[in-house]
Amino acid sequence: MQLAWPPSQIIPMSYESGSLECRRLIETKENLLQIMQALDCLTEVEHIKDKLKDIYNEIEEMHEKRRRIENED
Repeated sequence: MQLAWPPSQIIPMSYESGSLECRRLIETKENLLQIMQALDCLTEVEHIKDKLKDIYNEIEEMHEKRRRIENED
């Protein structure tokens, strides 16, 4: 799943029931979104934001895999 950029607004993600690992992945994604939002007011940071988007997408894939594993149980 690719995150749509730029997000129109950052809305905290709900804490779905699941493992501590899922909650940590959600928290990590929220933190990355906050960092990217903070960078919006700076110049010459596109390369940093691009790297953070890639990291966000990797974590999103990890979260999706974890959700699939938990739904199998």
